[in-house]
Amino acid sequence: MSSPTSWSSASPETGRAAAAGDPPAGDPSAADLVARLRAAGCVFAEDEARLLGELPEAGGAREAAVRRRVAGERLEHVLGWAELSGVRIAVTPGVFVPRRRTEALVAVARRLLAPGGVLLEVCCGSGAIARVLAELCGPARVHASDVDPRAVACAERNLAGWGDVSVADVVDGVPTDLRGRVTLLVANVPYVPTDELDLLPRDARDGEPRRTHDGGDDGLDVLRRVLAAAGEWLAPGGATVSELAPGQGAAAIAAAVHAGLAAHAVLADDEDGAGTLVLVARRP
Repeated sequence: MSSPTSWSSASPETGRAAAAGDPPAGDPSAADLVARLRAAGCVFAEDEARLLGELPEAGGAREAAVRRRVAGERLEHVLGWAELSGVRIAVTPGVFVPRRRTEALVAVARRLLAPGGVLLEVCCGSGAIARVLAELCGPARVHASDVDPRAVACAERNLAGWGDVSVADVVDGVPTDLRGRVTLLVANVPYVPTDELDLLPRDARDGEPRRTHDGGDDGLDVLRRVLAAAGEWLAPGGATVSELAPGQGAAAIAAAVHAGLAAHAVLADDEDGAGTLVLVARRP
């Protein structure tokens, strides 16, 4: 989830297409759109204008979308999608939007998930990570879960034909036949300390449920629950991976060791070049 020390990304979360080219020279409609978005406080107005400009004009669809964005609705919810590792992921209001920095977590997870493995993503939100890994790695089974039925409905759209989704509080509700068989457990859990939630950008504060960011006093409350359950659900040698905020590595490793797992933290490359901290914890 969102990092407490870097609340906004270097480009819109909707993906690489947003960074290509400039608004057409001399196109007053494009210039007007950029001006309207900039006046509304959109930091990446030019990038957003290109994406919104791809929407059809018929029936006023484009103008309606622009008005929604100018009114403060999150861009990805206006478009209906966000990009993660080259895959367009359906997103809906009330569901956490995939972040570009999570591509670093995907890269680490990809190295750990062999074809024919069993993938479980808990606290899955839109199911973005499970969908991308399903395409990239060809696991034998894919399952995702979230406590919020809205997220489950969104994940079902993204994982249709790729895997199954269930309503579950961490692992409470995950199909029991997966216990002890999971090759890779992905948990991109909320990790913002409660007293830092007000530092989130407006899009995150107003456009996503508080629970998708709130990680408790030190940001690691949900992760500790995942790690406590991981040993029971992982196959021997299986691993769990989770994104961390800077400065959380030592405490996260300690929590994993306390749960009987062997753990280390990896600083993986991300879109901003600053690196994303990823916990890797294995069942012996």
